[in-house]
Amino acid sequence: MGKPTGFMEFDRENEGKRDPQERIGDWKEFLVELTDEPLQKQGARCMDCGVPFCHTGELIGRSAAGCPINNLIPEWNHLVYQGKWKEALDRLHHTNNFPEFTGRVCPAPCEGSCVLGINEPAVTIKNIERSIVDRGFDNGWIVPREVNKRSGKTVAIVGSGPAGLAAADQLNQAGHKVTVFERHDRIGGLLMYGIPNMKLDKNVVQRRLDLLAEEGIDFKTGVNVGVDVTADQLKSDFDAVILCVGATQPRDLKIPGRSMDGIHFAMEYLHGSTQYLLSKSNEPIDAKGKKVVVIGGGDTGTDCIGTALRQGCQSVVNLEIVDRPPDERSDSNPWPQWPVVFRTDYGHAEAKAKFGQDPRKFAVETVEFIADKDWNLKGLKTMQVDWSKPRPGVAPFSHVAGTEKIIEADLIFLALGFLGPEAPISEAFGIEIDGRSNMVADESDYLTSVPGVFAAGDCRRGQSLVVWAIGEGRGAAEACNAYLESPVATSV
Repeated sequence: MGKPTGFMEFDRENEGKRDPQERIGDWKEFLVELTDEPLQKQGARCMDCGVPFCHTGELIGRSAAGCPINNLIPEWNHLVYQGKWKEALDRLHHTNNFPEFTGRVCPAPCEGSCVLGINEPAVTIKNIERSIVDRGFDNGWIVPREVNKRSGKTVAIVGSGPAGLAAADQLNQAGHKVTVFERHDRIGGLLMYGIPNMKLDKNVVQRRLDLLAEEGIDFKTGVNVGVDVTADQLKSDFDAVILCVGATQPRDLKIPGRSMDGIHFAMEYLHGSTQYLLSKSNEPIDAKGKKVVVIGGGDTGTDCIGTALRQGCQSVVNLEIVDRPPDERSDSNPWPQWPVVFRTDYGHAEAKAKFGQDPRKFAVETVEFIADKDWNLKGLKTMQVDWSKPRPGVAPFSHVAGTEKIIEADLIFLALGFLGPEAPISEAFGIEIDGRSNMVADESDYLTSVPGVFAAGDCRRGQSLVVWAIGEGRGAAEACNAYLESPVATSV
């Protein structure tokens, strides 16, 4: 807890954001950190709640409740309130390998389960987390750690996203020799190429990667496992293999007109944009001067909006098939579940600042892509949907008659989520998969159907959050460590 009466004395104060009209002119992070005094007041708001649900990490009704990696939130809130920032950093790192990532991109299920949040605005947990770790880097408290004793065992990790990096960090600290294989030209997975720079600066990612490399982890880029190196080679050359390849197979929208140019998957767009920002080595999909439509919401849809605005799009529309969420929790979404309520993310705020209105349109289904006489993308046809009238065996909604509408578009981005991991990796290792193409591996040991081969992250559990991926990586590392018969690394 923080100050016993702090939750009654201090209001919630969020971190600042740069002016939307200013920030869409560059690719710098849009958040502005609070100074010491307001941060300590925010830490003081952490109440003596008896049973802190913020760090439970449970799934209640298929909804996240609390922190999936069981962050010791009340402890470091209290330490921040006391001004003991270095001690707070130690407690934060005890459960979280990369708080600088989660403190920027996590939607903070912990705040949705904050006890204070039952009838008052929750504690600003995510903001405090980010401030602690950034202060740690700024003050030189985060330095390479020495591994005192090597086990002589070797581990190959395929995929360098948050799950792979967390597993690599844990196993390296346990004394094993870890090599991480990444098929792209830079390490980081979705942290590097899936999340735009304005939300997660790539220098923030790189400073952690440099630290891990100094601690002894080998990173190999441009290696497509199954093509450049075979599964049999990895199994032969290493004592264990952990697959952390994500769920990168995008969900498509197979409707009339899908084959024409100008319709792209969101990750194709975001990857190319960030790659160009970092190296200028490719020509990205450019929204400058174009009418953009983003189909699908969530973080990925918002990131497409923010990227298109920074490229100078002429207009942007965001279509979501779901109904507009309520402003307050519904009775079917009780605390401590993640509150499904209407939120305005950074991209929505930026679009409203530039064009005068929120870009989102809810309860809309795209039914056809429209072309001109030369088969060039011209727009799309939509219909309103009614979720109260499902069509059994067809769809959980029905179309509303007479609501057909044509929306002009030069570029369309599909942000419809992901189906699962790409098939070649599972096929290369001969791993059993489930009906969603996820690798079958129980959470108790993360072992696949192939001895010595583990799976963790989105390729095992399906598309999820960065914080869940970190938790999966840590869990797989512990299981792999036990498999290698070495002492378990209990902290980072």
